Amino acid sequence: MRVGVIGGGQLARMMIAPAVELGVELRVLAEQPEMSASLAATAVGDYRDAAIVAEFARDVDVITFDHEHVPQDVLRALVDAGVRVHPGPDALQFAQDKIRMRTRLHELGVPQPEWAVAESAADVDAFARDNGGRAVVKTARGGYDGKGVRVVESGAEVADWLEALGEGEQLLLEELVPFTRELAQQVARRPSGELGVYPIVETVQKDGVCAEAIAPAPSAGARVERVAADIGVAIAEGLGVTGMLAVELFETDDERILVNELAMRPHNSGHWTQDGAVTSQFEQHLRAVLDLPLGDTASLQPWSVMVNILGGPGEGSVEGRIPEALEGHPSAKVHTYGKSPRPGRKVGHVTAVGDDLDSVAYEARAAAAAFSDDIRVG
Repeated sequence: MRVGVIGGGQLARMMIAPAVELGVELRVLAEQPEMSASLAATAVGDYRDAAIVAEFARDVDVITFDHEHVPQDVLRALVDAGVRVHPGPDALQFAQDKIRMRTRLHELGVPQPEWAVAESAADVDAFARDNGGRAVVKTARGGYDGKGVRVVESGAEVADWLEALGEGEQLLLEELVPFTRELAQQVARRPSGELGVYPIVETVQKDGVCAEAIAPAPSAGARVERVAADIGVAIAEGLGVTGMLAVELFETDDERILVNELAMRPHNSGHWTQDGAVTSQFEQHLRAVLDLPLGDTASLQPWSVMVNILGGPGEGSVEGRIPEALEGHPSAKVHTYGKSPRPGRKVGHVTAVGDDLDSVAYEARAAAAAFSDDIRVG
């Protein structure tokens, strides 16, 4: 079995080990040499070039992705040529375009924030006025990790985005949700329809980037767990997702659970599964896109905590700090991405698992702090 992954980032990198264990030959089309997944990179090229992607796909059994940015025309050319693509373009369009996503989720009856589209400053002004005086404005395509998102009080604050809109393009407007915390629900779905649902996770954001994930979400309660799982399954089935799906959610103080965004691939909020679940999200994604029986999604321990390594040390390499990170923290597991340090950049993560949440969180945070020159936890 040969799986081709388009994109050479850390998600592709973390598919390598489970691919070896499953006897799968993993091939990666990397955007540049020496990317995170360079160990499996069999080609380097532009994923927007249909000819390059077609050549890469020629000798694999299925194509999947490290990101959702491959253009629709490239994806549909693969499908038209008989290539198995999971998730397919019909599903990926909803991860690529936030306005299409909101429209389709509305049709499915999935709970969402109040939303609208804008083509002018007047549209933004009116929406903000009707939703507490502020609006979350998002570019329909291309934003991630806090990019392409602004919280504004007037259309003048996104004048540059409005001026840059092409013909027929719009901005997405959303209410500024008064959430108490952010949650994430992972669901796996294979082409034959089998589903696997992971425990719900609480995520903590820092400057728009996921900093921590706790599994399961503390004090979620049976109702929240059920609602989140039902939402994840409804989206996976309604959008025809194949592979891993991550549904980012808001929990509000009036007990609403609302969909924030979607990712149709392994996701940062599921990294805890590498050490905390029977089947990691990376193995599960490979199983799903190959239409193999899905693995058990249960947790191995009562608690798992994942802490991202953001930025890395000011001097030296990320890998050079591993001995310090592990010293005194034998239960911590370090995962590095082969990236050079840079402020705000995701260069790795640390996970810890156990039966006491405070102890597990301390172990993960303390080990991760060894990679930063700003804060050190003993």
